[in-house]
Amino acid sequence: MKIYLDLIFLLNFFFDLILLISVSLILRRNMPFYRLIIGAFIGSLSIFFLFLKINSFQLFILKVIISIVMVIMSFSYRNVKYTLRNLLFLYSSSILLGGFLYFLNMEFAYKQVGLVFYFKGLSINVIFLILFSPLIIYIYIRQTISLKNNYSKYYQVDIYYQDKIIKCNGYLDTGNTLCDPYFKKPVILINQKKLSFSPKETDTLYVPYQTIDNHGIIKCFKVNKINIKGVGTKENLLVGIINNDIKIDGIDLILHYKLLEE
Repeated sequence: MKIYLDLIFLLNFFFDLILLISVSLILRRNMPFYRLIIGAFIGSLSIFFLFLKINSFQLFILKVIISIVMVIMSFSYRNVKYTLRNLLFLYSSSILLGGFLYFLNMEFAYKQVGLVFYFKGLSINVIFLILFSPLIIYIYIRQTISLKNNYSKYYQVDIYYQDKIIKCNGYLDTGNTLCDPYFKKPVILINQKKLSFSPKETDTLYVPYQTIDNHGIIKCFKVNKINIKGVGTKENLLVGIINNDIKIDGIDLILHYKLLEE
């Protein structure tokens, strides 16, 4: 059997490079491109370990060491946490890409009869790998950055009213600038379904609101305080009750931007 070492080396270099690019984009490392090229080159040298007379565990340790050198060369060394984070995302990208390509290979190269798989003469060639690997990584990068940016605005919130505690998943909406017109208290918005009680009339007031295409008044009630996990305790605010579902995944409370500015 012929082994084209140069082709394997170039393929390995190509995959290592797009993995390092994905880590750089997701974590926004903003490193010079030549550092990523050097890191990918170092990672590609791991194929020569296959020709050493070592066992599987020793090979695994060597590959881990090479991957650590890769991320340090590509993104420099600042501290252990910084390096481990780079390494974690390198492994995550690698597992995703490798798993997806393995799935495609099993789907097109093998046929299943019951619990038996057998080779049917097709395989994913080099051109296919080169064309589709960047696409797979691109989709992964885009989705990861989107989730990272979106979920960074999620907060666990406890609302304290009388002797009750309402536990909510809150979302920081910079567009929520609603305040009561008299005392300028910020208003956070909660879904009616989240309340298992009706606020007392003495704690209730109505606040006018206006949007681009709508206006009206919203029923609000005074609370003792709220606690935003990771931010702290906030007082002197109102909770507005809305009947419509909040169209944000898993969210039942809209926070006011001033609460986090303070």
